[in-house]
Amino acid sequence: MRGYHGIDIGGTKIELVAFRDDAHGLHEVHRERIPTPGTDFAEFVQAMGQLVKRADIALDMCAAVGIGLPGIVDTSTGRQLSSNVPALNGRVVAAALQEALQRPLVIGNDCQCFALSEADGGAADALPSMFGAILGTGAGGGYCFNGRLLRGANGIAGEWGHWPLPAALLQQYQLPVIPCACGRSGCLERYVSGPGMSQLHRHLGGDGAAPMAIVAQAAAGTALAQQTLALHLDLLAHALATLVITLDPHAIVLGGGLSQMQHLYQQLPAAIRRHLFNGVRVPPILPPAHGDAGGARGAALLARQLYP
Repeated sequence: MRGYHGIDIGGTKIELVAFRDDAHGLHEVHRERIPTPGTDFAEFVQAMGQLVKRADIALDMCAAVGIGLPGIVDTSTGRQLSSNVPALNGRVVAAALQEALQRPLVIGNDCQCFALSEADGGAADALPSMFGAILGTGAGGGYCFNGRLLRGANGIAGEWGHWPLPAALLQQYQLPVIPCACGRSGCLERYVSGPGMSQLHRHLGGDGAAPMAIVAQAAAGTALAQQTLALHLDLLAHALATLVITLDPHAIVLGGGLSQMQHLYQQLPAAIRRHLFNGVRVPPILPPAHGDAGGARGAALLARQLYP
């Protein structure tokens, strides 16, 4: 019997889930969370080593490790680019962890790990293709084909949040061109993510309330909140319509905090259709089966994909 450790690394916590793997899939046997070391890389590496050691004991084997990280890896230097985890930014994380853990190891983007988790045993299980679209602090995702993650030459396949918002929509809604942490301006995630929705609310004259507060205000009949949701819905629908035209997935699974908003599943299909040409079917827009993150499970599946 094989085993895999999946590790989801975030700005405030690190979560490890250890799985046994058999003919019926992955079965969780151990879970542990620890705070993410803020700025000390040596402390981070040491904490990861201790975390994996305890998981090995629980699993009774030295298991391969999959890790989901926010940000991307510079392919020319191997250095991590991650503003959410300062201890890792600019570091060659893969090499340091490989030396510390001494086992098969793979690092993937946290959004891609979410997509893989939903493609294999999740909401899009057994479908020929799917796209996992994260809508949280940022906007990212991953594309899976036949249950396998397609990462691309740079490992960034699915970074739809850094497509630019079209000039036509900027002009139609008189939106500002907002700088993005990636170094460019006008990226989609600055408008359709959680903070993006709050920014839209502020642009329309509101106080920049949190997304769930805007939803509650809209349900209570507040016109400004309803206008914010309508604007956000149209911008998101245009982005997902572009995904449909580009990748033609059999389903889109939403993740991140905004995936809890039920109106998206009710209203997005018709809103997306308005941005497509005739004859193109809108794929099902599905809620996640493994919660709004699923990063640790997806990371374990990524390790299984590379080390069967």
